[in-house]
Amino acid sequence: MVKKKSTKKKSQAAPKAQFPDRALKLLWGFAAARCSRCRCDLIEPATALDPAAVVGQNAHIRSYKKGGPRHEATYPASKLHQYENLILLCPNHHSPVDQQWRSYSVQDLEKLKADHEQWVRDRLQSSVPGVGFAQMEVVASALLGAGIVPTANFNLLDPASKMAKNGLSQRVRFDLTLGLSKAHEVEDFVVHVATRDPTFAERLKAGFVTEYTRQKSAGIQGDALFFALAEFASGGRRDFQYQAAGRIMLAYLFEKCEVFEK
Repeated sequence: MVKKKSTKKKSQAAPKAQFPDRALKLLWGFAAARCSRCRCDLIEPATALDPAAVVGQNAHIRSYKKGGPRHEATYPASKLHQYENLILLCPNHHSPVDQQWRSYSVQDLEKLKADHEQWVRDRLQSSVPGVGFAQMEVVASALLGAGIVPTANFNLLDPASKMAKNGLSQRVRFDLTLGLSKAHEVEDFVVHVATRDPTFAERLKAGFVTEYTRQKSAGIQGDALFFALAEFASGGRRDFQYQAAGRIMLAYLFEKCEVFEK
């Protein structure tokens, strides 16, 4: 007896969201890798047995699925997976935000996100005065082995021209201004270390140039590029003081050398 083939179509799972690299770098950069609701760290540190674990979740403010939480039929499809429509949350708060979506409107989540990003800027600003040689040494150690001394020469540009050339926004200007407020101390640090290691300054610059080139080759541009380099400069440290130190070093090199000029 020949069995008849079923004419019923198998249900297919909805496609998973595909987030552009730029959107994720902006989301995690502006949020400092912390939940926008409870502000817990979303990267579990490595243990003796396992590497670091990323536990953060990229949540949609407006669902990209018809009938999903806060879905808006008139919202442009091209923006659904972009930074403007995303909020960074921990697993404990992603579920309630979507399951209790009537209690979390689009306006509520956009305000939650904006308030959190302002909190991050405030924490970075308050951490800057405490950054000293100890933090700079930790940041520098993450950079020195990253690249080789570049052989090409570049014409130096002023910071405003570099911002325009790399498509950096006014939001990044805050980070640059914050970092440049300690530029003279970075200069003192570089001079101090160079008395023991004459190649220090060039190797420090080379680390940034190498990482800059790698990110640019991967198609990362604008603010996303700045945050990728800021994360690189902080050596993956989660403490705000070390993140501030990474931005301080990046701002110094942004002004003083060929970083951001290619």
